[in-house]
This record gives sequence, C-alpha cells and structure tokens, in this order.
Amino acid sequence: MEQGQQSKQEPVIRFRHVSKCFGGVLALDNVDFEVGAGEVHCLAGENGCGKSTLIKVITGVYQPERGAEMSLAGQRLGRISPRQARELGVAVIWQDLALFPELTVAENIAIEGSLGMKVRWINHKSMSSVATQALQKLGVELDLNEAVKDLPIAKRQIVAIARALVSDAQVVFMDEPTASLTQAETDYLLDVVRKLSASGVAVVFVSHRLVEVLAISNRVTVLRDGKMVGVYDTATMTQTRLTELMTGREFTSSVAARDTADFPVVLHTCELGQGHDFKDVTLQIRAGEVVGLTGLIGAGRTELGKALFGMTDPDFGEIYLNGHRMRFSSNRDAIAAGVAYLSEDRLSLGLIQEQPIADNIALPVLDRLLAKTGLISHRKKDSVVRHWIRELMVKIGQPEDAVSTLSGGNQQRIAIAKWLATEPTLLILDSPTVGVDVGARAGIFDIVRELAGKGLAILLISDEIQEVYYNADRVLHMADGHIVGEYDPRNCSLDVLEEAVYV
Repeated sequence: MEQGQQSKQEPVIRFRHVSKCFGGVLALDNVDFEVGAGEVHCLAGENGCGKSTLIKVITGVYQPERGAEMSLAGQRLGRISPRQARELGVAVIWQDLALFPELTVAENIAIEGSLGMKVRWINHKSMSSVATQALQKLGVELDLNEAVKDLPIAKRQIVAIARALVSDAQVVFMDEPTASLTQAETDYLLDVVRKLSASGVAVVFVSHRLVEVLAISNRVTVLRDGKMVGVYDTATMTQTRLTELMTGREFTSSVAARDTADFPVVLHTCELGQGHDFKDVTLQIRAGEVVGLTGLIGAGRTELGKALFGMTDPDFGEIYLNGHRMRFSSNRDAIAAGVAYLSEDRLSLGLIQEQPIADNIALPVLDRLLAKTGLISHRKKDSVVRHWIRELMVKIGQPEDAVSTLSGGNQQRIAIAKWLATEPTLLILDSPTVGVDVGARAGIFDIVRELAGKGLAILLISDEIQEVYYNADRVLHMADGHIVGEYDPRNCSLDVLEEAVYV
C-alpha cells in the first residue's frame, strides 16, 4: 500500500481502527483518518465505499464498533454525540446545504445563536454583525438582507460555510460542493476554501471531480469497499492513478471517434434560435454517431437540448428528423417522433426518487403496456423492466424498491433505461455523469458507445471536456449561444480543445 507523508500540522481529527457494521454488513473495516489544522484533505472513493459512513462516525451520528480510537481537537473520546462534535469544531456542509431558503443571508448565518433560546424578539442588528464578521473571515461580501432562495448556488455555499465559522468550526466537511456550479463559480468557491485553509480551518473535500481534488487538496485518503487503500500526497498524484486506486481497476483513455460521414442523417437543424439562449444553430447528428456538445455553463447547451425535446419552442429556424420537418408543441410530440432527453437534474427531473424502479422505467411507455381491458398489463410491464435492467446491467435489489435506494451510477442507468424503453432514434444526454463516481462513469460511457453501435444518434452535452473528447465522434464548441467550433478528436489534442473552451 502506497502511503503519503503524514500531515505536519497538529491533527484536528485523528481516528484509528474505525469499523462499522450494519446488519452484519461491514461498511467500514479498520479505517484510519487524520486531518491537520489548516489542511485541505480529500476523502475519495466510489459511491458505497464508506465515505458518508465515516463522516457520520466522526460527527457522532453513528457509533463505531469497539476498538476505535477517536480524538477531536486534541481531546480523546470514548463516545461522540453530534452536539459534542459540533462543540469540538466539526461542521458538515452536505450537498443540499440545509439552509432556510425564505430567511435572509444574515439570518441563515447567525441562526445557530438563536437556537434553544427562550422566545424573544430577534435582534437583527446583532445577527447582521455576526454574519458580517463571518463573511469577512472568508474575504467575501454578500447582501445580508437578500433571501437565500434568490442566491445562485455558489453563494449559498458561501452562506453555509460562513454559518459553520460562526460556530467556531475547526474542520469543515464539504460534500460535493461543486456538483452544480459553473466553472467560474467553482473557481470562486475553491478560492474561498484556500482562504479557510490559510486561516487555520481544515477542510475535508468530497468530490467526484478529480481535477478539483488534485487542484485544491494537500492529501487524499482513498477508501474502497469500506477499507482504507491509503493516504497520498496530491502533489505527485494524477487523475488516472487516483481513479485506479479508487476502483482497483486500470483505465486507459483512448479516443473513441470514428468516421461517420457516410451514416444517414437523423437530426438536422437549420439556423435554430431562441431568444437570448441560442442563435443560428445549424448542426447534424447521424445514425450511430455520438456528437459532443461542450462549452462553459451558460453557453446555451441545455437550452438547445430542451428545444430539441419540445420543452421550449424556438423562435426561428427549423428542425428535421429523418428528413421530416418537425414542430413540437410539447415533449410528448418529441417522444412520439423518437426523441428522448436525459435531464442534467436527475434528482428532481430525471427520476421520481421515492417511486419504485419499475414504475420509473415504465412511466414514459404506459400507453404501450395496456391490456385489452385498458388497464396496465403487469406481464408487459415486467417484461420491459427486466429487459432494460438486464440490458444495462443495473445493480438493484428488487424492481419494487425505490429508485432512491440505488447508487448514483445505477440511478443514472435507470434514467437511461426509462428513455430507451421509448425506442428513440435520437437520444439527448445532458451531463449524464453529474453526481456519478468515476468507476460508474466508465460504465455509462460503455453503454453510450454500445447504443451508438446499434445505430442510435446521440447528442452528448457536457461541460467536462474530457468526457466529450474521449467519447464523441465529433465535438461542437458552444459559446454565447452559438456553435463556434467543430473538432475531430482523431485530429486534435485534448489540450487544443480545452484551450478553445477555457481561454
């Protein structure tokens, strides 16, 4: 096992021999975890590796099995409660942030000082003072009177961090903090993390975006299947090596692009435009072709995808499918014409989380599953559901289980299965790997290439340039609502494409 240098700072967190069982299943197996004051430390691993379980042990939500040695802020502990963890300076900012959207910035930041107090008038002046001091520590300015619901996600992250500082946090865990951010917002947040570190606050970063992990952290602790793989200095780490450590598999990045010039055209748009979202978009996608669409967030990529799926109505231009001019009045028209669209927001738009896996897959094709009685045929439904679960190799318990019980990668496979059940000729994939760990991403792109091999036309939208470069036959660069460049991955380097997008 490779082992990086130990932190030279005094540990804020030092846990040894941590194990945790759930019903006989060993979720954590003899794990060590240590974070120094002012260190930015990454906790890495695939979904289900034990990251969340370890965080919950450290924060007192779960109690470890006997034999664990636990120390917070230099204090050895035999048992930890959530309240005790907070008092000793441990704060967690989960992906949903747990903010009060209707309250102001100041109220959200300073609210902990009012919890548990007797009923009394709120001292808004005091709250504003507390919030101002917390934001000053981060070197940022926000409108204290603005409702949190009106803030962009990056600034909500800042509010959550500031609230942690009010409670004198010595270490802040950040769970997927950049998952929904633009590149500019990500850079802004990472700068705030650096300021936290410089002030002596430790940050534990949990992210599937490995380029950010390596850019921001000093060390990374890798977990796999509940076991500790090792602790590594990020200065000498690469994305490829980190991926291999997380998954236990070797990955080779190779360009998958093919010559598709002779394939029949499925989608053709001519000078398509919609308000300020996109203009003069002319493109073609052929049967069996994967066309990547990339660019900075805000370039109009998602808006174009929604227009092609009938969710919005373009102001001008034309859409042709298999040579026939189309005018979609709704996404139902698009589905009927053979278009499927996988939303970038899987949690709220892609799947119904609390509904069964089977119902999610069957939902778009209920009209095809009717018996002569006019009721849904359970035989037809079961056949469709089991076919796509088998075809996409989705790891599930039972089809009746809620989608929320699945890992991010398997949820995404269900979302893809849902649309493949409609038997589309054009599949639009909008950021298909958001919130999906690195090992599962490879599986999703294996599916994409297999579908293309069977003749499906695919539009792959992603702001992760490596994804489109390695998995698309052609790459279109979109900026300010226009297609400004086209690239053949066989004839250009990844650096050329990245420079075109980011510079």
